[in-house]
Amino acid sequence: MPGQRKWQRIILLIVLAYEGLGALVGGALLVARPDGRLMDMPVGLLHGTFRDFLIPGLILFGLGLLNIAAFVAVLRKIRADWIAAGLAIGAMAVWFFVEIVIVREVVWLHAMWGLPVILGGFMAAPLLPLRPADRRDTWLVCGIASSVLYAGMVLLVPLGWPGYDQASRVISELSAIGAPTRPVWVAVGMIYTVLVVAFGWGVKMAAGDNRRLRVAGILIAVYGALGFLWPFAPMHMREVTAAGRGTFQDTAHIGLGVATELIYLAALGFAAAALGKAFRAYSIATLVVLFVFGALLFRDAPGVGANRPTPFVGLWECINMGVFLAWMVVLAMALLRRGHARDRGAPLHALAQPA
Repeated sequence: MPGQRKWQRIILLIVLAYEGLGALVGGALLVARPDGRLMDMPVGLLHGTFRDFLIPGLILFGLGLLNIAAFVAVLRKIRADWIAAGLAIGAMAVWFFVEIVIVREVVWLHAMWGLPVILGGFMAAPLLPLRPADRRDTWLVCGIASSVLYAGMVLLVPLGWPGYDQASRVISELSAIGAPTRPVWVAVGMIYTVLVVAFGWGVKMAAGDNRRLRVAGILIAVYGALGFLWPFAPMHMREVTAAGRGTFQDTAHIGLGVATELIYLAALGFAAAALGKAFRAYSIATLVVLFVFGALLFRDAPGVGANRPTPFVGLWECINMGVFLAWMVVLAMALLRRGHARDRGAPLHALAQPA
């Protein structure tokens, strides 16, 4: 089993068994009572996508069988275990993605059953028949993919909210409680989160003996992992908050946002200190832009909670986020070049130039 350690294999087996047995039981209960009574789930949750829970129950039962089959493959260490585990974990991820979109809400059950799927995905990754250098490059490419995906989310998800103005509304309003775009944003956002965590791990792998770069990778992974908390700490629509009907979730949303910004600023600083002069200069320029537009965003942000006109608050936030996403891409490309040079035995000086 190339690259997979014993503890990773044990966790993967636990996840496959947990998801498989849960899917078998849940699917059987839905098939036995398609009206959802045995699961205390009203058919209205489907919002007309299916007439009842019969078809979803059959699909879920089939996913249970797939996970059990993958469990046996990993346990017996057959040659195609990485294919079986990948199909099982991937199918469950698609199930939760579609479920969130159909149900149009995120509840604690999604964390109870969905987060282990993500953990299982990371534990199954070492099964891939790749050389260490190829695995490292795969994780680094996830950094580029995450930035492209998030940019696409900011541009395309608002199309599902007629009247949404990107210049005057903050990005968090797309996932606010009651927003028509919340289900899609949350579902796609989970993919972004996984990609950022994978990128952080790739940075750590690429660090070698560079302690500062290794810390930067860990911080990026932590920054990404905080994304798993965002669906459970959403803000309310600004009209609700202004009317004094906000809840603890709004406070948690602000706290999580502050923590996220501090972590990615720290990651930026460690990466800048770890690599060449050109990358350091580029990082400093990025930091200046983040502080300037961050100050403008901080100035206008109170208007969101008070439901006052905020004509440019979304613009300031988009610029801030765009600059950071670009920095992630440049870091990924610099480390890819650095890794390829190291694999060829070439000198590493001046290899961290921004593309």
